[in-house]
Amino acid sequence: MGLVKEALTENGLQVQLYVISDGEKAVEFIDEIDSAQRPCPDLIVLDLNLPKRTGFEVLARVRASTQCGARPVVILSSSGATEDRDETARLGATRYIKKPSDLEEFIAIGGVFKDLLTRKL
Repeated sequence: MGLVKEALTENGLQVQLYVISDGEKAVEFIDEIDSAQRPCPDLIVLDLNLPKRTGFEVLARVRASTQCGARPVVILSSSGATEDRDETARLGATRYIKKPSDLEEFIAIGGVFKDLLTRKL
């Protein structure tokens, strides 16, 4: 997530970043939000390859959330598989981005995040 933070900073976004290490904790985080214990993030960046629960399961839980269901969700994955893209689109992902191998391309992803965040305002 260090590169995500750098991409945000390089694009002029100073945000609070929550890093959750596995799918089970991500689902618990959304459950806490729905229980009114914390606010929903303005943007969710999600990897598909998570331990304990997949990114697909987390995405489905986000979309079922009463508090976060309409928030933008960007899938940032090493997978370029058409099946993964199709499934995340079916589940309601806002965008699907294959992780670039080039640092400059990764930093440019911050522009996508900025666009999604500023649309909200």
